[in-house]
Amino acid sequence: QVYKGLDIITNKVSPQEQRLCRHHMISFVDPLVSNYTVVDFRDKAVPLISYIFARDKIPIVVGGTNYYIESLLWKVLINTKERPSSAPRLHSDRKVELEQLDSAELHRRLRQVDPEMAARLHPHDKRKVARSLQVFEETGIPHSEILHQQQGEEGGGPLGGPLKYPHSCILWLHADQAALDARLEKRVDDMVAAGLLEELRDFHRRYNQEKVAQNRQDYQHGIFQSIGFKEFHEYLVSEGKCSPETSALLLEKGIQALKQVTKRYARRQNKWVRNRFLKRPGPNVPPVYGLEVSDLQRWEEDVLKPALEIVESFIQGREPPVEPLRMEQDEENKRSHRVCELCDRIIIGDREWA
Repeated sequence: QVYKGLDIITNKVSPQEQRLCRHHMISFVDPLVSNYTVVDFRDKAVPLISYIFARDKIPIVVGGTNYYIESLLWKVLINTKERPSSAPRLHSDRKVELEQLDSAELHRRLRQVDPEMAARLHPHDKRKVARSLQVFEETGIPHSEILHQQQGEEGGGPLGGPLKYPHSCILWLHADQAALDARLEKRVDDMVAAGLLEELRDFHRRYNQEKVAQNRQDYQHGIFQSIGFKEFHEYLVSEGKCSPETSALLLEKGIQALKQVTKRYARRQNKWVRNRFLKRPGPNVPPVYGLEVSDLQRWEEDVLKPALEIVESFIQGREPPVEPLRMEQDEENKRSHRVCELCDRIIIGDREWA
């Protein structure tokens, strides 16, 4: 009943949910593709959204990673080389190649072609520096200039270009921190009970064991950087080669590490919502409605009923019965560049400098 007439675009879903309505973009990237990017995601999701709208239905985008959702809401990404959209890339791309260089050399190259972008980025932030160099190499235009063009479009702002879908809204499910932490810890225990370890062993045996033996394992790209695999590295590589007591200790260490990084990731997601959605400067920001999920016994009253009322109001073109969340816009310059001569360090951002 809740799902009727909806199409869901998500990467997290149960079989029961899939039976209730049509889901898209589930299990569609080969695990060995190490350079699947947010641009690839956007290029596949946007045509799906158009297809769903054309069928007079409402697409629901479910997170997931807020940065990927942001790529669908605003014009914020930069296309570089044209490539076939039918399948993810199996070969290495230029950004990955650049990341192999020394940080100082990378930053020196960026200073030569785009001094404004180089001043914004910390020299040790290899991923962003490499991305800016890639943009220049593959477009011939400095990254900073393309960003200025996006921001200067009608409806653009300091954080990017205009909003793509003017009649969208964001439902933010948030919980008391203690309740959320307890729920996340239980989630990890449930994953272990449901067969996480066998899945990890199988994945390690098929995809990572040979790389570890050759000292080529890479926990910075692709599936191997995701939460839930690298935390069990010591356990997986030593299983069968150490005593049962040591193996049990390494297993417990992996489980506790998984709980810690999961909680840390949840905090980062909530911080992203506050800083990028609620405090976002500019005129085109979808309203964000907060739904309290601390007490699951009150799901119907606190979450389901108000969510349906909000969505129904948007469908009918009237004001929802509840006010969206509002926060003061952050005036901090997060890209200011200063050098502390006492400790010989580059400091990026007003807050870090303070």
